Amino acid sequence: MMTKEPVEIDRIRAVGKITTEVVARTAEFLVNQKTLDGVLMESSGKPVTIGKVKQLIDLWLAELGAENPEGTIFAIGRDAGVPHSTGNPSDLLRLGETIVFDIFPCEHGGGYFYDFTRTWSLGYATDQVMQMYEQVLSVYNQIVSELAVNAPFKRYQQRTCELFEAQGHPSIQSTPGTQEGYVHSLGHGIGLRVHEMPFSGSLASPKDILAPGTTFTLEPGLYYPSRGCGIRLENSYTTRPDGKFEILADYQMDL
Repeated sequence: MMTKEPVEIDRIRAVGKITTEVVARTAEFLVNQKTLDGVLMESSGKPVTIGKVKQLIDLWLAELGAENPEGTIFAIGRDAGVPHSTGNPSDLLRLGETIVFDIFPCEHGGGYFYDFTRTWSLGYATDQVMQMYEQVLSVYNQIVSELAVNAPFKRYQQRTCELFEAQGHPSIQSTPGTQEGYVHSLGHGIGLRVHEMPFSGSLASPKDILAPGTTFTLEPGLYYPSRGCGIRLENSYTTRPDGKFEILADYQMDL
């Protein structure tokens, strides 16, 4: 299951196109709302909530022929600083707070998954958030520039830890068990499961390599619940037979 045939990669790519279309619709919905006292408001006069946004995400996925069996992470503020917090449905969408939007749908009726994350800050971003975002983006770009076919995936987890540590952040490599800084693995394979080989974390084996035909995520992030914020950027890639790495569904990385 670690490597995929071209027809399988095409199916994952198709789910990726649906995913990015839903992300674009979500962004359009958010930016077209009015605000009152720093809170997004619907035309009905009700504040926009996390629960409302998730309802729209599920609707749009269904309209486009995908489904969401694992749910969606749409978390704001402190919850954005907790990597696997899915977000509180009653939380309001407030300006200047980071939103981690991690969406991982699959084909309708079950099948191949996609995985994708962006971090947004509505209206403005604080200097602290802007700095963290630039740091995460720089690490992401550096890792992409170093990818090599058939390399052990775990190598890039170790490299990510080194890069974040050089920026002054704790990582699970330098500070095992840390809940702040860089606290998870760099990525994982995707396919018929949303998490499958190749793995990059501490339990990765020598078989977890970026072989031709693998489809995998890259998702570095920084998490500071004590500061009320978190940042994660994620794209899904395939290793092509010619040894090049291709994003399966591209989308802007803007904060």
